[in-house]
Amino acid sequence: VTSFVLKSGHVTRSLASSDEAVKLCLQLTGVNCGSTTRVSPGQKRVASCRLWQRSLPCGWSCWETTNHPFTYRSFHFFVLWCHAQGENHPSPNFNQYVREQGAVTDQLSRRQVRVYQLYSRTSGKHVQIQGKRVTATAEDGNNYARLFVETDTFGSRVRIKGAESGRYLCMNRKGKLVGKPNGRSRDCIFTEIVLENNYTAFQNAKYEGWYVAFTRKGRPIKASKTRENQREVHFIKRLHKGPLPFPNMDRIKHFEFISFPPTRRAKRNRKSQTAA
Repeated sequence: VTSFVLKSGHVTRSLASSDEAVKLCLQLTGVNCGSTTRVSPGQKRVASCRLWQRSLPCGWSCWETTNHPFTYRSFHFFVLWCHAQGENHPSPNFNQYVREQGAVTDQLSRRQVRVYQLYSRTSGKHVQIQGKRVTATAEDGNNYARLFVETDTFGSRVRIKGAESGRYLCMNRKGKLVGKPNGRSRDCIFTEIVLENNYTAFQNAKYEGWYVAFTRKGRPIKASKTRENQREVHFIKRLHKGPLPFPNMDRIKHFEFISFPPTRRAKRNRKSQTAA
């Protein structure tokens, strides 16, 4: 709220924001904040501007001008400087921050590794990595269809590695799927996208808009021709039916009773019990 108080009368105006109040206060002619205008000899008309606002420019909570020209000019330049600083420092973009942080590989956190198969919606088979060749023709339970999917950073970014071949699923600059022994480069990182139909699509982190896709015969499709709504890029995660990857979980072991020779204390207790 901004109040303009004159000796000859009182005029009160309510404004929506402090910026509007400052602008109106500075643009008034003849009634300037902190200035004195002579109307006639012996008479003075004084106007004082008071800004009562919790959030004024640069954090001012309350400002009251004085009847001095230098103070008014200083306040005027101070307001202009505050507005210039506000324009030079826009509000942060959260989406841009997430994209930038997601592009950096997390080297400190422990990687989470999951083991499953990727069922292709079009071919009806599972993705397999055999050397440099990547196809979607593996049957359920095939050793080459078992994949190690390890997390790279937040934002559902993963690396896909063949459990049998030891090669990573990667995408070259031509959009072709290949298997590489080293998966540290960005072309071997994919973003998991869960679609509305509960299918999962894998978008390459280096080439945005390029997806992993296969034909009905299980052959890889050039990634530059893929879209998110195509059936060729839809996959289902399935558990592997073959032997479990961890040797200590291959079968459920029952409890076994193991007998140990009695100790000296046990013998002493037995003797005391028999004597009693």
